[in-house]
Amino acid sequence: MLASAALVLFMTPGLAFFYGGLSRGKSVLNMMMMSFGSIATVSVIYVLWGFSMSFGNGITGDDDILGIFANPFSLFGSDQLGNTMDVTENGETVTQVVTGGGSIPSTVFLAFQLTFAVITVALISGSVAERVKFSTWLVFSVLWATIVYFPLSHMVWGGGLMSGAETGFASWMFGSTDGEANVAPIDFAGGTVVHINAGMAGLVLALIIGIRSGFGKTAYRPHNIPFVMLGAAILWFGWFGFNAGSELAADMTAGMVWINTTSATAAAMIGWLGVELFRDKHMTSVGAASGIVAGLVAITPACGALTPVGSMILGVIAGVLSALAIGLKFKLGYDDSLDVVGVHLVSGLWGTIGIGFLAKDTGLFWGGDYKQLVVQLVIALFALVFTGVLTAIIAFALKPLGWRVSAEDEHNGIDEAEHAE
Repeated sequence: MLASAALVLFMTPGLAFFYGGLSRGKSVLNMMMMSFGSIATVSVIYVLWGFSMSFGNGITGDDDILGIFANPFSLFGSDQLGNTMDVTENGETVTQVVTGGGSIPSTVFLAFQLTFAVITVALISGSVAERVKFSTWLVFSVLWATIVYFPLSHMVWGGGLMSGAETGFASWMFGSTDGEANVAPIDFAGGTVVHINAGMAGLVLALIIGIRSGFGKTAYRPHNIPFVMLGAAILWFGWFGFNAGSELAADMTAGMVWINTTSATAAAMIGWLGVELFRDKHMTSVGAASGIVAGLVAITPACGALTPVGSMILGVIAGVLSALAIGLKFKLGYDDSLDVVGVHLVSGLWGTIGIGFLAKDTGLFWGGDYKQLVVQLVIALFALVFTGVLTAIIAFALKPLGWRVSAEDEHNGIDEAEHAE
C-alpha cells in the first residue's frame, strides 16, 4: 500500500510534465509549478484536517455531519493515528494498531488517500493554464480541497450520502439490508471524487476567469510533445497504484483491476487515434497521450466491477467521446486550456455511468437490471451539481485577490512574470 501511495504521488509530477508539454514555452514553468504547488498545500492540510474530514468518523466512531463530512477536529493533525490501543480478544489483552481502510493501518490509509487529494486539485490547473496568478491558485487549492474535495471523498468512500450506507441516496431509492444499500453506488477509485469533480471545477473556473488573450484566433501549440508523452507514461505507470491500490489488498481483485486498467487504457488510445485518422487523416502523438489519459479516467470508477472485455468496450468509447469532446470549447466559447473538461469530465462521466451498462453482476447489459444505472446516474449528477455550485462560490470569493495576471504579463510570458525564471 505504501508503494501504491508512492505511485499515486508520482502521478502529480507526471501531470506536471503532461500539462507542461502541452503549454507554450513561455508558460511551461508556471504550469508545472501549479502541480507542484498542489503537492505542497494539499499534503499539509490533508494531514491537518483533510483525513479527519474524509474518514475520521470511521476511526473515532463519531457521527458525521449530515452524511456530508466528518468532524475536521476529531483527528486534527493526525497525531492520534500513531497511537496503539488496548483491546480484549478471547479474554486476553493485546496491543493493536488503530486501523483505517480495510485491514491496513490508518497511517498507511492516510498516506494513500492524501495522494488522491493532491492530484485531484492539480488536475484542475490545466483548465486555467497561462493566465492565473500563482498565489491565488495556492489559496484556491486550500479552499477547494477543504470545501469540495474532502466532503465529496467522505460522501463516496467514508460512509456518507453517495456511499452504500443505509443513510445514502442508494438506500433511499432501492432500500437496504443489514445497513447496506441493496444496490450500492460503484466508484472504485474516484470517477466522481476525482475526475467528475476536477473536470466540473475546471469548467467553472474557465467560465468565471475567462479566456486567454487571442483564444480562438491564435493557434496554441504544445511546446514540447516529448514532455507530453513522458507525462502520459508516468501517469499510466502511477495509475496502477491509483486503481489496483484502491483494493487495499494484494488479492485476485487487485490483479483483475490491473488487467482492466491496462485493457481499457489501450482500447481508449485506439479509439482516440481512430477518430483522428477518420477526421484528420493523421494519428498524432498528442492524441495517443490524450487517449491514454481518457482511458485511465474512464476505467477508474469501473475497474473493480467490469470484465476485461467490458473494460475494453468502456475504454474505446471513452477514447472516441473525449476525442470528439475537446472541440466543444471552440464551439461553445469556454477556454479550457488543456482539455480538462473534454478528457476528465467527459470520460469521468462516461466511466461512472457506463458501469450501469457494463458491470459484470449488476449492469444493464451484463446483469440485466436497470437499478445500477439509475444509481450511477444519480451520483454522477449529484457530484456535478455539488462541485459546480461550491467551486463557483469559491471562485467568486477569490476575485478580490485577483485571479488573472496582467494582459502585458500574459503576452510576455507568465513564467517570467510570476516566477522570474
